[in-house]
Amino acid sequence: MIYSVLSTSQGHFKIGHAEPRMLEVRSAVPIIMGSNIGTSVTNTIVAMMQAAERSEFQRAFAGATIHDCFNWLSVLVLLPLEVVSGLMTRLSHLLVTSFNLQPGEEAPELLKVITEPLTQLIIQLDKCVITGIAMGNEDMRNRSLVKEWCQTDRVMQSAGNLSAENCGPTHDLVPSLKCRHLFVSSGLSDLSVGLILLAGSMAVLCICLLLLVKLLHSILEGHVAKVIHRVINTDLPYPFGWLAGYTAMFVGAGVTFVVQSSSVFTSAMTPLVGIGVISLERAYPLTLGSNIGTTATALLAALASPGNKLAAAIQIALCHLFFNLFGILLWYPLPFMRLPIRMARVLGERTAKYRWFAVLYLLLCFLLLPSLVLGLSLAGWRVLAGVGAPFMGVSVFVAMVNIMQARSPGHLPMKLQTWDFLPQWMRSLKPLDRLIAKTTVCCTCEEGEGQEEKEQISEQTTSVDTQKADLRMAGLAYDNPVLDFLDESGQGVRVLRLKGLERCNSTPL
Repeated sequence: MIYSVLSTSQGHFKIGHAEPRMLEVRSAVPIIMGSNIGTSVTNTIVAMMQAAERSEFQRAFAGATIHDCFNWLSVLVLLPLEVVSGLMTRLSHLLVTSFNLQPGEEAPELLKVITEPLTQLIIQLDKCVITGIAMGNEDMRNRSLVKEWCQTDRVMQSAGNLSAENCGPTHDLVPSLKCRHLFVSSGLSDLSVGLILLAGSMAVLCICLLLLVKLLHSILEGHVAKVIHRVINTDLPYPFGWLAGYTAMFVGAGVTFVVQSSSVFTSAMTPLVGIGVISLERAYPLTLGSNIGTTATALLAALASPGNKLAAAIQIALCHLFFNLFGILLWYPLPFMRLPIRMARVLGERTAKYRWFAVLYLLLCFLLLPSLVLGLSLAGWRVLAGVGAPFMGVSVFVAMVNIMQARSPGHLPMKLQTWDFLPQWMRSLKPLDRLIAKTTVCCTCEEGEGQEEKEQISEQTTSVDTQKADLRMAGLAYDNPVLDFLDESGQGVRVLRLKGLERCNSTPL
């Protein structure tokens, strides 16, 4: 799942183009689910670009996390079902075996035609090394992933699609030319190149998202925003009002199929939710349709696979399609089952109150939690079950108690009708908010030390001038009896003051 955070919703379908023995289809299904979760991180980053205005941030964060909530709830239900029964694997295998599949032409890649020339100038990877590492070839582990020698046009035309057959011992003997990209002769390690590319891509992503938000703000204002809001959020006339959500699904699927990325569509929709053009209830079916649209692109890509990989590629693409379809059947048709809308609204309200909660949410859901699950799974299924089962039990219990507290608290024991019996840090974010506020204040104080030093220097200069003036007055007092005075309150003598006269210049008693 950590890998899936950095991947797009289509990246894992490259598995279908590799050798069938690399990864079984049933083992690839959890990767598909993790990729669905990871691809929604872009929406949350887009929502954080609207943190300056509280109400917009609340709506935008709710619109961004509605995708996360749908994916997490679907994984929590469908992953155990898949592990126990293999439902999606069996169903996809049944469909693949029932059709006489033939390899087709390569799927059209509309955006890749524009982006590939630029990416080829920045970095090129040796796919033979990746294939060798995936197949357990120890010799490939010592080779760099950064491609240095590129095959000539004659060889590439004869080779066609790159596969494991083209990565044998004769791969290094074919005519080659020096590649032309940014890191071809840099001498940097793969880790250094990866970190540089990660930092650069994140910076470009944040800049583009910020510009996108600013552009939509400037365009969708006034009468234009009202017209778009009226068109998008209008329901169909009675008795066809229930079809409006499904129509929005078709729109989301169609737009995603055109742009070939669900992240692009949902990231562009998040600022519109933030400024109030699209309601949260209408953004939900649009997001679900986007999930379906990205699976259609994957199916087309799978149909272009070679003959020995065609069945596995299509089966994996169908598993992705079934995951999204089953998720829609679970969390959309019945209005009371549309839990992602309620969860996203709660997250938006929490983030509007504590803006640092957005960063905590990102770290927890897309880094810490996947890392914990990965570590426990590497330790063995017994460890994973021993830690995960109690955690899931406590989570379900807390959720049920919260629901009963809101709807029928009288059916709960007196102590469970509220969470007041728990320490404040277990039932509220206020202690953490105060801690973060103190930390921020301390950082601000450290930044202001330079300014305070300047003020101290000016105060010292003023005090020196005052002392000089006092010395001159002391000299005058020595010569002039009129200016000579004594302290009326001697040292160690208690002075009584009348209450209410502290501000007066009267002599103390």
